[in-house]
This record gives sequence, structure tokens and C-alpha cells, in this order.
Amino acid sequence: MLKVVIVDDEQHCIDRLTMLLEKAKDRNIKLSGTATSVDEGLKCIEKYNPDLVFLDVEMPDSNGFDLLEKIQEHDFEIIFVTAFDQYAIKAIKFSALDYLLKPLNKEEFKSAVQKFLDRQKSEYDRKSVINN
Repeated sequence: MLKVVIVDDEQHCIDRLTMLLEKAKDRNIKLSGTATSVDEGLKCIEKYNPDLVFLDVEMPDSNGFDLLEKIQEHDFEIIFVTAFDQYAIKAIKFSALDYLLKPLNKEEFKSAVQKFLDRQKSEYDRKSVINN
């Protein structure tokens, strides 16, 4: 089961992502936790060790990039979900898998999740070849 964490200061955005993830249940994806601030997000990531984090950029206490800078090394994929398009280049520098603009488009969300699943399968296949 692939674990997901959502970090977003807006509850309606968490609710929307949760609903979209519920529709992806057949894809072996589980929402492990949610957080509404950078500090909560760090705790949530440490607790659940997710495979994927949906991360907002602008939050009242800090921003998503600050959260990532507080983590020495991360082994999860990141999909930024934000209302601001001007952070896309910075997101790429943080190795973002995707960058979704609010309000969320269902098809773009599906595409981002599929990209994540494809990358997970590719990584699994690569490890299988190495171990055999």
C-alpha cells in the first residue's frame, strides 16, 4: 500500500484531495495523514514515512519549501498543490514530480497520480532486476 500525506492550510483543499484520492483506492493508495501547517506536516511525514506528499506552497506559518529544507533527505515524491504559478521553477529544483494549480482539475490530478504510480512501478522493477 502506497502512503500519502497532504499538507495544506486550507481544509477545503484537503477535503478535495481526499475525495480524489478516495476514487483512486483501487490503485493501492492510502491517505495516511493530513496537516494544516509546516510544523504539523513535518510531524506527519516523520510519523507516516509517506511515499507521496501533496504539498501546498503558501501557508500562514511558513511555506512548503521551508518544510522540505527542514528534512535532510527525503525518499518521497512531491506534488505541489498551490494557487500560485510563480513557484513552479523553484518546485522543479526541489525535484517535484508535478505542480498542480488550485482549483484542482480532476484530469490533471489523475495524470499526476498516474505519473507517481508509473515512477513507483519503474523503481520497483529496477530494484527487482538489481536483486536478481
